[in-house]
Amino acid sequence: MALSLRQKQMDAVVRMLNLNHPVVTGGTADEEVYKVLILDRFCRDLLSPLIRVADLRKHGITLYLMLENERQNIPDVPAIYFVQPSQANIQRIIIDATRGIYETFHLNFSSSLARPLLEELATGTLKGDCLHRIVKVYDQYLEFVTLETAMFSLAQPQAYVQLNDPAAQDHDVEAVIEGIANGLFSVLATLGVVPVIRCARGGPAEMVASLLDTRLRDHLVSRNNLFTEAGHMGTSFQRPVMCLFDRNFELSVAVQHVWSYRPLVHDVLGMKLNRVSVQGDAGSAGAKGNRGGKSYELDDTDSFWVANGNAPFPKVAEEVEIQLNRYKQNVEEVNRKTGGSNEGDFGEIDMVGNTKHLMNAVNSLPELTERKRIIDKHTNIATALLGEIKSRSLDGFCSMEDEMLSKGSVDKGLLALLKGKGSKEDKLRLAVVYLLGVETTPAAEVEAVEGALREADIDLSAFLYVKRIKSLIVSLSSAQAASRSNLGGWGEKFYEQALSSITAGVKNLLSGGRQMALTRAVESLMEAKPTPETDSYLVFDPRAPKGSAGIGSVAKGPFKEAIVFMIGGGNYLEYGSLQEFAQRQQPIKTIIYGATDVLSGREFLEQLAVLGRKMGVGGSTASVSTQ
Repeated sequence: MALSLRQKQMDAVVRMLNLNHPVVTGGTADEEVYKVLILDRFCRDLLSPLIRVADLRKHGITLYLMLENERQNIPDVPAIYFVQPSQANIQRIIIDATRGIYETFHLNFSSSLARPLLEELATGTLKGDCLHRIVKVYDQYLEFVTLETAMFSLAQPQAYVQLNDPAAQDHDVEAVIEGIANGLFSVLATLGVVPVIRCARGGPAEMVASLLDTRLRDHLVSRNNLFTEAGHMGTSFQRPVMCLFDRNFELSVAVQHVWSYRPLVHDVLGMKLNRVSVQGDAGSAGAKGNRGGKSYELDDTDSFWVANGNAPFPKVAEEVEIQLNRYKQNVEEVNRKTGGSNEGDFGEIDMVGNTKHLMNAVNSLPELTERKRIIDKHTNIATALLGEIKSRSLDGFCSMEDEMLSKGSVDKGLLALLKGKGSKEDKLRLAVVYLLGVETTPAAEVEAVEGALREADIDLSAFLYVKRIKSLIVSLSSAQAASRSNLGGWGEKFYEQALSSITAGVKNLLSGGRQMALTRAVESLMEAKPTPETDSYLVFDPRAPKGSAGIGSVAKGPFKEAIVFMIGGGNYLEYGSLQEFAQRQQPIKTIIYGATDVLSGREFLEQLAVLGRKMGVGGSTASVSTQ
């Protein structure tokens, strides 16, 4: 692959752990230097899916501690601080330096340290007579969490609510937009690329694109240019395209049930930062988690996870069985070859042959042990998933939603499913997908669906919010001019644009059959061919002369590489769809997928409920129940 965001971020972290000295691949700058690592919560989560404790020790980190906790003096060691550039963190660093709890301080900030904070740090350390302890201050531009080789999150979970709240104030919206633009700048700085930016007109996507374009232009004319050396992805001399989307572009994907392995593990078992806990009998042995459960890491070091992440669950279950049988055959073969002759005594030839087999067996033990560990892990995970699927009839919900989203209509089985098995969350998600996926929803049918939810004692806030949006879309289309004249602040503008985006998203969904609207739009933007879906998309080129942005600007294509970013929350279903599309191309394309945060269907449903209550249509103040 021409581009690996995970590897680029890893290289930057390893360099930081070695006091920002150049590091030879596979080694360390100075293995004799022992250091302490100090983290805040965000940077701890940033490192969690990227590097293990054993790897920290390889780079001389003997202890890692949280910045907010009380820490003992360790005066003879250098300390590496890796924190966000906030006033609270600056004040804590000043206190630590004044107390002299470490010999030297190497300060690393996850993004650019603003001048006022830098001045505050300088003033505080001067007053505390500890400036000599501060060796150097670094802007690392690592303000994002890499979850897969080509997937990242900005860890901003409330972005959808903040950007779609009708009562949002200008400064609140602008702060969210600035945070997103800063995170994306960190991603581009880590990759060392300046992309051509494409986005739909209006809404948060255009705001982020405009601010990111300005930030890149300003940086490109500065002396300390981060993009001069590594100006291209891999060996390609063509720049990538960055495609920015608003979550409302395809809202149903955020709440629908899923059937492939990686999205299921995230949605059903609650995977966070590449770690999942399996409860119950399947994970009771050797428990590391809570309630007799076991915790597993799922990342690119797990060959089964990499190979089967996008596979439908039934195929994953079959593959687990195939791998287990293959493992048993290999073990039997080793045992047979090392068992010696059936005769009572070994001849000289038998002894030589048996010794070779024993040596081969010893050499194969680590591989067999690792294979068994992975098989056991995925057996337990698949067993836990199967239990949830059976108890909640998840296959039925998946099948019904798939039919609604592909056909744009629904059969009589909807109400039966809403009154049958499944958690309150499952039924509410199905009802929301019904509103979003079915083109025409008769009032009587909607009332029947709403009645079924009330009978099940389900909080209707999310359902009523989506229902109200659909009714407002009709109102806006009939009185568009009047509505526009009443719009005041950013919040109201984004609110109107959100309604338009949802309308366009439903139309995209219905016109494309089973392929995601996001994947089709990305394909169109990468090919740089005119299509009805993307003709109106704006172009921002930070390397082009100022004032050339807009629809009329023509970006050179087709593009071999793309960075796709979802504002308002992404998911593993979209990531898998984009990766499958990239792998089908000849030659294979490279697509990095990112989002303000990676949200499960439940988490996004709760955000819809919050917006419903803010709009005054909430049925309850309680959160969505899973019971």
